[in-house]
Amino acid sequence: MADKEKQEDVKASSKQTKEAPKADAKDAKKSAEKVTKIDPKDAKIKDLEAKNSELEDKFLRSQAEIQNMNNRHKKEVAGILKYDGQKLATEILPVIDNLERALDVEVSDDAGKQLKKGIEMVQQHMVKALTDNHVTIIDNAGEKFDPNDSQAVQTVPADKDHAKDTVVQVLQKGYKLEDRVLRPAMVVVAQ
Repeated sequence: MADKEKQEDVKASSKQTKEAPKADAKDAKKSAEKVTKIDPKDAKIKDLEAKNSELEDKFLRSQAEIQNMNNRHKKEVAGILKYDGQKLATEILPVIDNLERALDVEVSDDAGKQLKKGIEMVQQHMVKALTDNHVTIIDNAGEKFDPNDSQAVQTVPADKDHAKDTVVQVLQKGYKLEDRVLRPAMVVVAQ
């Protein structure tokens, strides 16, 4: 009987060893099918994550564009404010020139002196108004000629008093608003 039990044990173990590889193969096949079959919910989650990422990117780009537009607007406004009044200042410059010419006229009687005094006061107020609004006079006599803010209308030979490329005389004053030239100075330059 013992032999018979041993034989049955051997048959059972060989049967298990024969069935074990079959079971492992079936499990592997089922797990492979699970891997190849994507759950529709997982696919939808991946699509939504991709859309979310895309929308987040668009949002960040829009925010950056809005920030850039705000910065550009601020620069434009600063530029407008910096050069505010340029047109008015440019139109007033000939009036100041005429007032200065009137002040150069010699007067001998009291009425003429009174009139000249009034013209001088008006001229001083006009110059002060321009100065208060950041308009400065370009009066560069004796300085090195700078074509950025002066226009040479005449040249004279250089001598011991006037070195080469220096302004000898200012024929008409120039004016600047901040760093922008409103009208270049008309000058005589030593050559």
